[in-house]
Amino acid sequence: MLIGAHVSPAGGLPKAIARGEERGCTAIQIFNQSPRQWKPTAYRDDDVAAFREAMAASPVEAVLIHAVYLLNCASEDRDIRAKTLASLTHSLRTGHAIGAAGVVLHPGSAKTGDAGRAISRASETIAAALSDSEGCELHLENTAGTGGTLGRSFEELAVLIDGAGGGERLGVCLDSCHMLASGYDIRTPAKMAAVVREGNRVLGRGRIRSLHLNDSQTPLGSNRDRHANIGEGELGRAGCRAFLTARGLQRLPCVLETPGENREGPSREEVGLAMKLAQPGARRPALRKPARRGAPKRG
Repeated sequence: MLIGAHVSPAGGLPKAIARGEERGCTAIQIFNQSPRQWKPTAYRDDDVAAFREAMAASPVEAVLIHAVYLLNCASEDRDIRAKTLASLTHSLRTGHAIGAAGVVLHPGSAKTGDAGRAISRASETIAAALSDSEGCELHLENTAGTGGTLGRSFEELAVLIDGAGGGERLGVCLDSCHMLASGYDIRTPAKMAAVVREGNRVLGRGRIRSLHLNDSQTPLGSNRDRHANIGEGELGRAGCRAFLTARGLQRLPCVLETPGENREGPSREEVGLAMKLAQPGARRPALRKPARRGAPKRG
């Protein structure tokens, strides 16, 4: 499995590769523009060539682009949707240029509006971005289910994919923290295997294309997106290991988005821990007792 971390491209795209190497990564994830601004970063051909050259000379074998959190494909505000479309299209074009495995996208939020109409708007925006770009895959990330966020279940992700045309460039990124928070119990190998089978049945085999490994500060079914460092949350090391070693997922790029010490992001040590947990022959850690009882079921 290719494992790594979300890193910054500040100072130029090749810097992201260097930061990945410093952390012992074989995969990295970046924002391709400032997460606080709508204006996309315009990379020159020289920037792209330097990135590809740095990646070819490094242990990093896969890169994901995460679309910035400002985007809302489902917004009722036409201006927000237009800005979202422009930014997402630019991310996909950048991903194609640098050879990214995919662009990861939070599908959007209905806010307090009708979820069905929000899904239709999101699907239309996603389809337009795919039509205006080429090559790079788009991975819709499952969500914790907070408020009106879309993509909290395999069924909702399937509707979004079908509404956007169901093409081969559309895939799913599974986030372990979001899965637990939205009600999927993935804390043991057997339970994780059952969830993967459900995902393949609902989405279609091969739709799961990338992974985010994050422990969860909040319990099963909390619908709260609160990342914890690996082994320090409700999943524990055993749950993180079950996620990493699930059959059919081992070949996918997997990145950590954990807060790290002092909120500085994933460290080399944490990436190394994830790599150790991903080894099929590694001794399974003892299953930690859940912090709370009576976790709600997914509904």
